[in-house]
Amino acid sequence: MTSLPDTPVDAPLSLSALAVQPDAHTPLSPAQQRFNALLARIESLSGQIQRLEVWSDQHRYTHIQALRESVQQAQAHRKSLLLFVHERLQAADLTAQQQRMARGKLRSLIEQLSATADPQVQALADLYVSQEDTQEAAEEQAEAAQRLRERIEEALGQPLEKPSQYQTPEEMMQAGMRQWQRQQQADDERKAAKRAARKTQKQAQKEAQKKSTAADNGQVPVAMLRETDAKSAIRTIYRQLASALHPDREPDESARLRKTGLMSEVNAAYERNDLTTLLRLQMQVSQVNPQNKAGTARMADDKLLAMCLLLKEQVAALEDDLDQLQSRLSRELCVPVRADADEALLSQSLQRIQADQRHSADSLAHDLRRIQNEAELKRWLKEQWQMAKEAVVTSTDF
Repeated sequence: MTSLPDTPVDAPLSLSALAVQPDAHTPLSPAQQRFNALLARIESLSGQIQRLEVWSDQHRYTHIQALRESVQQAQAHRKSLLLFVHERLQAADLTAQQQRMARGKLRSLIEQLSATADPQVQALADLYVSQEDTQEAAEEQAEAAQRLRERIEEALGQPLEKPSQYQTPEEMMQAGMRQWQRQQQADDERKAAKRAARKTQKQAQKEAQKKSTAADNGQVPVAMLRETDAKSAIRTIYRQLASALHPDREPDESARLRKTGLMSEVNAAYERNDLTTLLRLQMQVSQVNPQNKAGTARMADDKLLAMCLLLKEQVAALEDDLDQLQSRLSRELCVPVRADADEALLSQSLQRIQADQRHSADSLAHDLRRIQNEAELKRWLKEQWQMAKEAVVTSTDF
């Protein structure tokens, strides 16, 4: 009874070992080149996913924990600022304009703390979101919205649609973004429609030619034959592996256990049409039985092209997995995450956002210490007012 190779189950052969190798006299055919290219793409995507998952496991928990702590500290400082400014608004000698600035800052802090469901915050929200204060805030928002409208129309190169419907900078900015996106979408759709029309026309011509040729020759279309060949190829490999790895035929207990584990991999790979895993296992088993080796080098081009259909499906699935992984990590870590980015740069991005969040919390703590002095409180209110106005202008940068 032939024993299994020493290669562990959890250390599969590289996909490069499955590639068709040219000999000294005959170059690779186009089918062989296509087969090798798809294998290389699968190996590249699999490696990117694995490296990104390893990097995420190393940094994700500590990064999210650091952000959570900084956000909690910042929210605690905001609440302290809210309570202090509210108290000083009742007692300090502030002008009407300074009182207006203070109320505006209080409303901003209340909005930032709205998700906390804190009773003290809610009580001040009920106090400062009165009809009078709401009207005052609405007037301020309408003025800022009109200033923002001018910047948006300049950026768009055309008037904003129905501007009178938008009374706040946020509404005006969202309307501008929607109109800009519609412009971009319309341009993209026009270009896509032209490309699709050309592609459809070419595809129709090719299909008509194929059907005509097949009908004239009494043949089944090539694509259908390749799909059938692909299913037949993967089924043949599965049967060969099932025969070689059947645990009941192995008298040695340790070898039987290893074959059982490998057979589980074979069954799972066959269920999901995972050709590369089946080929790897086939090569791993054939290393100790060279006379039965069924390598791809001796496979006819039409069979290779059929197997390429399965490899293309694997490429598409891996690309989708990678996109989903990148999107999920980008959302969770609050930084753009790309598998092709340098890991050191990704780690630096995490450190920067952590530093930014710490700085935000530290700045709030510094503000709280600073405004204990009434003169500094007045200066701080003016600075906050000016910063709020500048933030509206800056937001026009698309």
